[in-house]
Amino acid sequence: MQKIEQRNATVFTEFILLGFGDLQEIHIPLFLVFLVIYIMTMAGNLLILVLVITDEHLHTPMYFFLGNLSCLESCYSSTILPRMLASFLTENRNVPVTGCIVQFWAFGFLAATECYLLAAMSYDRYVAICRPLHYSALMNVKICLQLVAGSWIGSFVVNTILLMFILQLTFCGDNVIEHFFCDFTPMMKLTCDDSHQVELLSAILSSLCTLPPFVLTIASYVYIISAILRISSTTGRQKAFSTCSSHLSVVTIFYGTLITVYLLPDTKELRQLNKFFSVFYTILTPLINPLIYSLRNKEVKEALRRTTRRCANCI
Repeated sequence: MQKIEQRNATVFTEFILLGFGDLQEIHIPLFLVFLVIYIMTMAGNLLILVLVITDEHLHTPMYFFLGNLSCLESCYSSTILPRMLASFLTENRNVPVTGCIVQFWAFGFLAATECYLLAAMSYDRYVAICRPLHYSALMNVKICLQLVAGSWIGSFVVNTILLMFILQLTFCGDNVIEHFFCDFTPMMKLTCDDSHQVELLSAILSSLCTLPPFVLTIASYVYIISAILRISSTTGRQKAFSTCSSHLSVVTIFYGTLITVYLLPDTKELRQLNKFFSVFYTILTPLINPLIYSLRNKEVKEALRRTTRRCANCI
């Protein structure tokens, strides 16, 4: 009945993203905070990407995946933060319907790619720790390229299929989205059409993009932890764990906040909490990742020192 009533409402061409409209008195401080976060996120991820490309000591499978992850995180932040920063300054929260749908597509595509890249990195750590004698054969250049290409291309295709269905929908009635970016569920609440098929398709495709890599990641770490516990010496256990601790931290933060957001009931009371966790995995996680890999990784710090010395010698 509600959908039938909505069909008689005026079709609109713009969404209004409320974002943090209820905190209008502190918009300038919020703008400065998120601007610093964006600058640090881009600088950190681009620095790691440059180090991975230019330092031959980092030309290994693990850092090849890390370089792709840093590139992805830079795109991920640029999908959401620039529009948010502009809204803080201009107070213009209007977003064209097509632009909102494309933002959701870019967000979904990059999030799905991150799931697969994290799974590929966990498989790399599994091979390095559990099957070290076969590492060079199981993680050669061809396999690494296939894993990365499969992550990007597979996620692109899956999310583009969903995009084609969403673009066929019309939106009418209330055009207000109580969020700071264009997420799937808030948009579906505003469509005039029957969205059940699109929601079912989204659930199926989302499962394909999250469950297999999540299960692979968990399985890899079950084997990794079992192998580490079988190492007799404390030094050996610490050395083995140090090779995957950074990645494990990133996986825990990413999946922990992602699962929390999408398991929370969509109620008015929990909407602000949902928004808080969404800020964490869409904005803070891309900032935290390069910090984790740089502060806890001796090879990255050594590569940074070598690059700094080379730049100093060139001056």
